[in-house]
Amino acid sequence: MTQKLEVIWTKTAHLDLAAIIQHIRADNPLAAADNLNRIKTRVADLVLFPQKGRIVPELKQQGMLQYRELIVPPWRIIYRIAGHIVYVLAVIDSRRNIEDILLGRLIR
Repeated sequence: MTQKLEVIWTKTAHLDLAAIIQHIRADNPLAAADNLNRIKTRVADLVLFPQKGRIVPELKQQGMLQYRELIVPPWRIIYRIAGHIVYVLAVIDSRRNIEDILLGRLIR
């Protein structure tokens, strides 16, 4: 029997998701609801299948292998597994440069 893990959204990931949905909702409320549902559904799968996502390529190049991502076009959901917990760390638009985004967050 597969052990279920707990999924915890960080404050940053919550803020990312809220900003995405708010931006989409301004033009298309139905699309906002659809995107929210798609993202939440994919993240919920991590409870049983935490290794489902690939290692983040840009971070892998730097030797950081603990960060994984799920792709829900056009979004990248960055997460990390620690013991029996999956931490959702960020939801980022895949059309943007992830290195610039992460560097900006470190500077803040």
